[in-house]
Amino acid sequence: MKKRGKTFRKRGQIWIETLIYTLIALVMIGLVLTFAKPKIEEIQDNAIIEQSIKVLEGIDSIILSLDQGGAGNKRLIDLEIKKGVLNIDGVSDMIYFEMDSKSEYSQPGEFIQYGDLILYTEKKGEFNRVTLTRNYSGMYDITYKGEDELKTITKSPSQYKLYITHNGKNQNKTIIDFEI
Repeated sequence: MKKRGKTFRKRGQIWIETLIYTLIALVMIGLVLTFAKPKIEEIQDNAIIEQSIKVLEGIDSIILSLDQGGAGNKRLIDLEIKKGVLNIDGVSDMIYFEMDSKSEYSQPGEFIQYGDLILYTEKKGEFNRVTLTRNYSGMYDITYKGEDELKTITKSPSQYKLYITHNGKNQNKTIIDFEI
């Protein structure tokens, strides 16, 4: 009878030890994730910003080739936006990408020239608003569906089909029209 009581105590002790080790392991995993997750998100945001820079440079290259090709030329670009928004501003003749990020992509409050793009990071609470701008005023008349308006393209799980067309000239400025 005494042996039976010791066996139950040993089994109980083994279960308690297993539970304690499991809890310790879960706490350690939680601590690692607490410190690693923000860094992972920051790296992901930087990758999205780098991708957006390449997209804006690609759009710029298409606009240049359309200008050289003459009126009536049209190009298609597959556009994928995972985070942030792309704005086609026909009123100001510019294209800009905005994204709220945990990453400070550039020095907050300072405009940074990156080729033909202007990078700007603005502190907004715990986030930073990163803006990538390509200004075409003076060179091109940017329109959306033939109108001088602001078109905002938001994130989407699927790709957008963005058509860019050379629509002739107006007052010595090439008209570049966008359409989704």
